[in-house]
Amino acid sequence: MSLYPPFIGAGIRVRRIGGGFRTEMPLRFYNRNYFGTHFGGSLYAMCDPFFTLELTERLGGGYYVWDKAASIQFLQPGRGRVTAEFTITDTRVEEILRQAAAGEKVEPTFHAEVLNPDGEVAARVEKLLYVKKKPPRDRGTGR
Repeated sequence: MSLYPPFIGAGIRVRRIGGGFRTEMPLRFYNRNYFGTHFGGSLYAMCDPFFTLELTERLGGGYYVWDKAASIQFLQPGRGRVTAEFTITDTRVEEILRQAAAGEKVEPTFHAEVLNPDGEVAARVEKLLYVKKKPPRDRGTGR
């Protein structure tokens, strides 16, 4: 995933960790804003797809999983090598499976923090996903 062009352009590196993802991004001339800190769009880009990807993998091919909405709150300038982690607990996956079992949509919300090298929170991201059990004809497909 680190070779995905938008990530290359921002200098974002993607790592797998246990049951989730970890991203990191050093501060470079090509992702720096006018004030010499991380460009906000790059801070969001390093968080964008990971809850959707992780939940899709965890639920398997029998469910639609899409991004529905997102927001980012910038709390302080991003400086140096910023990091973010994206994990979904087994309990949360089981809860979503129970809610979606009847074929109704589920809209879980997930949160992540972008951390500066000193551990201070530079930004908070909220992702609202859409989950629904696929009809039998679509199970096992990416559609």
